[in-house]
Amino acid sequence: MRYIVSLISLLLSLTANAQISRLGDDLKYCVELSGQVGDGESTPFWQMSNRSGLACVDNNSGYLRAGIMRDVHADSLRNWRVGYAADFVVPAGFSSKFILQQCFVDVRYKALGLLVGQKENGLELKNDRLSSGAMTLGMNARPVPQVKLGLPEFWIIPRTGDWLALKGFLSYGMYTDNRWQRNFNAGNSAFMYTQNSLYHSKAAYIRVGNTEKFPVKVTGGIEMISQFGGKVWNRIQDDKGNFINPYNLNGGVKDFFHALVPTGNDVTDGDNPNVMGNHLGSYLLRADYESKGWGASFYCEHFFEDHSMMAFKFSWKDMLYGAELKFPKNPVMSSVLYEYIRTTDQSGPVFENSTNGIKGIGGVDDYYNHGIYGAYQHAGFVMGTPLLLSPIYNKDGNINCYDNRITANHFGFSGNPSDEFSYRLLYTREKSWGSYKTPRIDPAVGHFFLAELCYMPQKVQGLGVTLSYGQNAGELLGKSKGAMLTVSYSGLFRKK
Repeated sequence: MRYIVSLISLLLSLTANAQISRLGDDLKYCVELSGQVGDGESTPFWQMSNRSGLACVDNNSGYLRAGIMRDVHADSLRNWRVGYAADFVVPAGFSSKFILQQCFVDVRYKALGLLVGQKENGLELKNDRLSSGAMTLGMNARPVPQVKLGLPEFWIIPRTGDWLALKGFLSYGMYTDNRWQRNFNAGNSAFMYTQNSLYHSKAAYIRVGNTEKFPVKVTGGIEMISQFGGKVWNRIQDDKGNFINPYNLNGGVKDFFHALVPTGNDVTDGDNPNVMGNHLGSYLLRADYESKGWGASFYCEHFFEDHSMMAFKFSWKDMLYGAELKFPKNPVMSSVLYEYIRTTDQSGPVFENSTNGIKGIGGVDDYYNHGIYGAYQHAGFVMGTPLLLSPIYNKDGNINCYDNRITANHFGFSGNPSDEFSYRLLYTREKSWGSYKTPRIDPAVGHFFLAELCYMPQKVQGLGVTLSYGQNAGELLGKSKGAMLTVSYSGLFRKK
């Protein structure tokens, strides 16, 4: 509540200024009702993945969602631009009874932007509707409230002839899944959970190309995150071996520096200090070609944990590769996408590692997992690609990813048969070896399918109806199938 009040207070202080009384203009409202029914071991994979955490692992669930939003681009002709939103969800069948999905203020001056709050974000350098997701900054989990400063859109570097552009940000925030972690762990002393953990992310991208003069552009970047601070429970034992008091991981202001520049150490490191908190990230590269309605894109993403795979010391065997082809306007198909993902190497099961001249054993990067923070997740959903199955699937209360050594082939298709109808098809074949620490005796294979049809009648502006059918097959997540219907309506309170 303090968080919400602070945002409202900031809004009120802004609206009190007569120069920006326009904040009431172009204010949009939206109401959405969604329901999912099915049978099987869980909700079909693509009906619960990459939905910003607004999903339930169990079949037969739904929600009522309502919110208001003013897009920052409503002030596109001004130097100072302001956007904001408040977005609430009342779910049924979820572990939560009420969800604050979005609540933020977005203030920009020229190219510089400051966002305070929690906001759903799409993928960088990938197709939101068709891609399997991003390895680091994905859209699978509920957004984390944070303060984010940076260049939210590509800024063209002056005197480069529009050939060079930059984009990036720096943020600090706090996880809001304390109750979920306590309930999910349910006092299981075999596993730990954290409370009041902090979050840090940063990214930088550079784009080379001017499509008005040449049809090819290339974009590269790096994304990094850190989990730090808070308290970890079920870690300290008394003389009888019982877990008692928590570790307090908050070290003060210096922790924010250690999160920014991977340094420091954790209280559990002992005689072999590493760095403070959980650090991970990705390198990204994308090339785009556009001409006469046609488009072709090729991209790749390399994921790294700590320092192991960040440098070029070891071969980059684990990668996400993707290709997308866009067609001129036609009633059959708009885009087709293919991705191949491999995460089986993880620096190898073992290698020689030297620290301060002392030789030791390393490897086993254990993607998304950490000895203190469990997994790179928020409220049960991994914050990167959903293909490294989220802890919410676990039955034992462990907040770890058990299936992080995988290969996957992913296909996506989309089209617009008319101005009122659109569709998308997703199919993924995933094969998992478990993890190095919890290997599967035999690899498990999963098949995930989604068919979705959207209807937006031109006679009723703002109305949207989406119907989807999802199905899982194979032993990875078992067999399941289900249907989902979502009806939404949006409009403007007042247009400028």
